[in-house]
Amino acid sequence: MENVRATSRPALWLMFSIILVALNLRPSMAAVGPLLSAIRGDIPLNFSLASLLTMLPVMSMGLAMFFGIGISQRLGEQRTVVLSLLIIGLATVSRLFLDSAAELILSAVLAGVGIALIQALMPALIKSRFSDNVSVYMGLYVTSIMAGAAIAASFAPLVMTRTGSWRVGLAIWAALALAALLFWCAQRSGMPTLGEKSSRKESFSSNSRAWLLAIFFGLGTASYTCVLAWLAPYYVEKGWNEQQAGLLLGFLTAMEVLSGLLTPAIANRSRDRRLVLVVLLALIMAGFCGLILSPQHLSLLWPCLLGLGIGGLFPMSLIVSLDHLDNPQRAGGLTAFVQGIGYLIAGLSPLIAGMIRDQLGSFEWAWWSLMGVMALMILMALRFDPRHYAKHIH
Repeated sequence: MENVRATSRPALWLMFSIILVALNLRPSMAAVGPLLSAIRGDIPLNFSLASLLTMLPVMSMGLAMFFGIGISQRLGEQRTVVLSLLIIGLATVSRLFLDSAAELILSAVLAGVGIALIQALMPALIKSRFSDNVSVYMGLYVTSIMAGAAIAASFAPLVMTRTGSWRVGLAIWAALALAALLFWCAQRSGMPTLGEKSSRKESFSSNSRAWLLAIFFGLGTASYTCVLAWLAPYYVEKGWNEQQAGLLLGFLTAMEVLSGLLTPAIANRSRDRRLVLVVLLALIMAGFCGLILSPQHLSLLWPCLLGLGIGGLFPMSLIVSLDHLDNPQRAGGLTAFVQGIGYLIAGLSPLIAGMIRDQLGSFEWAWWSLMGVMALMILMALRFDPRHYAKHIH
C-alpha cells in the first residue's frame, strides 16, 4: 500500500482533486430546500412528497454504498470517480427539463447513486494515502462535502432570482461536476495506484460494534438531512423570503464547514474521541432547542450551534469507525457498511419530519424528536472507548 507524503506535489494535487470531487456530493440536495416554495408553485407537491427529494437520494446513497466498494475494485478508483461525476452531472443538468414531481425525484435518486459510489471509495483512499494524518484529511474531505451544500443553499435562490427559473437554480450545479471531472482526469495519470486489492470481501453484518457505529452515524446524519431539507421551508413559513432562508441555511452549512475543519484537528490530539462527541451532540441539542423556543430571536445563533455540532459530528462518526481497524482496505469496508446502513436510517428523517408537518401543521415536533435522538446518541458515544476497539472488531 503506497502512502504518499502529505507535502509532496502528487499528494497536494490528489487532495485538491478530492476537494473538488467532494464539493459535488451535496448541491443536488441542498439546492432544493431554499427553492421549495417556488417548485411547489409550479409542480404540485405536499410536504411528505417534497421530503422524497432529500429522502430518496440519501436512501439510494445507502443502498449503493453496499455495491460501491465492489464496483470501485472492479473498475479501479479513477474510473469509478469519473463514472460517479458523470452520473451526478447528468442528473443535475436534467433538471432544466423537468415537468413533474416524478422526474424531479428520479433526478434526485440518480444523483444519490453517483454520490454513493464516491463516498464508498474515499475513506479507504484517504486512509491509504494519508495514513499519518487520517483525521485531518478526512476532516478536509467531509468539510468540502458540506462546503458544496453551503454554496448551493446560499446561491440557488440568487440564481433563481437572476434567471427567473428555479430549474436553472437546481441545474447550474452540473458546472461543478464538469470542473471536478476535468481536473480529476487531468491529474490522474500522475497518481499512485491504491495498492493491492483485497481478495476477500469482508462482511460486518454480524458484528454488533459495526451496527452500533452504523446506527450512531445514521442518527447523526438524520439531523443533517432533516435540517438540510426543512430549515429553509421552516423559516419561509415564519415569514422570511426564499433568499433570506437560503442564506440562513448557507450560514448553517458554513458553520458546518468551520467545525468540520477544526473538530478533527482538535480530536487528533487524543485517540479517545468521546468528550468531543458529547460536546458536539450537546451543541446540536442547544440549536434545536433555540429553533423551537425562539426561532425569530437570535436567529443566527441557533443555526450556528447546529452547524458547529453537525459539522463536527459527521467527520468524527467516520473517524471513529476508521479508528477501529488499522488496515485501510478493511477500514474502508467498515466505513462503507457504516455509511450504507447509516444513510438508510438518515434518509427516513426528512420523510418523518414532512409527515409530522402535514399532520400537525408545524416542524417544531420534528425538532423535539431530534433533540431526543441526540440525547440517546450521547449514551452511545460513551461506549466508544479506544482501549477496547480490538475486542469489538478484529
